[in-house]
Amino acid sequence: MFRYKVTLAYDGTLFSGFQRQPHKRTVEGVLFSKINLMAKNPKPAIIVYGSGRTDAGVHALGQVFHFDFPFDLDERSMYKALNSILPLDMEVLKVEKVSEKFHARYDVSGKRYLYRLDLGEFKDPFKRNYTGHWKYPFDLKKVQTALDDLIGEHDFTSFVASGSEAKSNIRTIYQAKAWVDKAKNELLIEFYGNGFLYNQVRIMVGVAIEIGSGTRPVHDVLRLFKIKDRTQARRTMAASGLYLKHVYYEGDDPKHPTKLPKRQR
Repeated sequence: MFRYKVTLAYDGTLFSGFQRQPHKRTVEGVLFSKINLMAKNPKPAIIVYGSGRTDAGVHALGQVFHFDFPFDLDERSMYKALNSILPLDMEVLKVEKVSEKFHARYDVSGKRYLYRLDLGEFKDPFKRNYTGHWKYPFDLKKVQTALDDLIGEHDFTSFVASGSEAKSNIRTIYQAKAWVDKAKNELLIEFYGNGFLYNQVRIMVGVAIEIGSGTRPVHDVLRLFKIKDRTQARRTMAASGLYLKHVYYEGDDPKHPTKLPKRQR
């Protein structure tokens, strides 16, 4: 068996998230069926391992997965084969042959997410599947102040949706920045951290934009850390505005550029 690491982009609009589910179209489900078809449906079936889940409607600019394949194809051939068989709302960006020790999920050292907010008075019909929406005035400096308060290692209990399976709500955010794209009339918010909880990014964006709009105190993030109450964070922004931008591994992570100790599997 030969192990392949694949970087994938997809439009999440018509997917019920990444994880395979019965009777639903998912990213993992499509990959599973197509890769097994390429391998002539071996027994046991080839399993696809993703770097993590994305929810229904969430997009990816750089999702990563791996699988073991029974035929030895060079990277270019596998790249062309996958792109020729996958649907038009998915595109393989890169294929790498890797050691059998590599694991797309357990070897992750960091992730980067981007959130796009359309600032028009009304929802743009051509953006509705690809942005969130915010029509109210806001102060960009206050938004950035809220994001600065999120940086560091914290207990993000107030920022995780019910249904999370995480054993701990402690995560570290290395960078959080906001800027306005005037040409597109969008607010963009980007987070880079060692990992993110269920709906965490969408909840953090909701709190930050409310602070920017003046409906919360400027440093309300600090209060939310202390009280550990999800209901106090209130808003979860739309999935359509969220993009998994990059998944980092040993050697390519700006925060951890050197070899990292292996995590327990």
